[in-house]
Amino acid sequence: MVRIFVTTPIPIKNLWFLLSYAHNLARFADRLPVEIGEQDDIPELLGRLLAFLVERRIKRNLTRAYQPREARLTRVRGRIDLVKTLSAGELQQGRIICRFEELDADTPRNQLVRYALAHIASTVRDQALERRCGLLASELGRLGVSFRRPSRSEMAREQIGRNDADDAALIVVSNLALDPRLPSEESGDSRVARLQRDERLLPYIFEKAIAGFYMHELPNKEWRVRPQKVLAWPVASPTPGLHDLLPGMQADIVIDSRITNRRVVVDTKFTDILTRNQFGTQRFKSNYLYQMFAYLRSQTGFGDKHAEEAEGLLLHPSVGLHVDESFFVQGHRMRFATVDLGGEIHSIHSALAALVSAEPARA
Repeated sequence: MVRIFVTTPIPIKNLWFLLSYAHNLARFADRLPVEIGEQDDIPELLGRLLAFLVERRIKRNLTRAYQPREARLTRVRGRIDLVKTLSAGELQQGRIICRFEELDADTPRNQLVRYALAHIASTVRDQALERRCGLLASELGRLGVSFRRPSRSEMAREQIGRNDADDAALIVVSNLALDPRLPSEESGDSRVARLQRDERLLPYIFEKAIAGFYMHELPNKEWRVRPQKVLAWPVASPTPGLHDLLPGMQADIVIDSRITNRRVVVDTKFTDILTRNQFGTQRFKSNYLYQMFAYLRSQTGFGDKHAEEAEGLLLHPSVGLHVDESFFVQGHRMRFATVDLGGEIHSIHSALAALVSAEPARA
């Protein structure tokens, strides 16, 4: 069980910083005014943010799109469904069944937003915010938006254009509000309503936030960032049953320079960076070190110039503790570092940027 933040919780503003990068909200920072109080919970923050975005979207009119419709009509519109018309005896009553497309606000993206509003209204403790979100959900219904959660395939087909930045932000916030991994009070345990006390959720957020940070902050023309990069074992002469039994290798983040041959392999570990051995002496964790060494050495010798001197970064969170130690082994820099999640946001930002920006000094 992780115990790193039980006695010293992370400030809520820093948790929001992590969530923003974990869920790609950082790219909408200039559109998302969020005032964070020390007693806020994540559902309240999301509720206020979602309500603000929806109110602004309604003022500018909801995005509409052509939706397929089927209706019994007295005149032709679109295409006639002849089979249904004849089998239902519609002609005898002077009607036909037509299929057509109609410009409508009842789109999957608007349905997602209405569903998220209703959900967040049921999870927040602030009664004024609950009413605000509930009224907005009702207003979307009045504007013709159905109360349903669209499927992933429906959302995947939604085309978000360059001029749909508000809708893109709404979709991200709505999906975050509906994420079942976020704490709420529905389980009956009030402790999980405080994100900083949820030890199962934080490792997931931390890993995604670090990947999101580097994807957003590193210039795309200079760096290539690949989260959850699968690495292949360079096996030779495998026995017949090997591939079914060999564990996979997957680095949390692989960062390649597009200008030089530099590569940084980042593995996030949501645990204390140090452990005590049998003699009570503090040490780095050997299994993490072995794991990173396997990531680096297994990829060399196959013509990938980035792999030959790749660096390994084992990144741990901390509160009030700073560790940054490194060494070279067989041409690879191995680095153990912490990022202080109890500090100021600008300090977290600067620390994460510095871990990748500076070239290592080789012996």
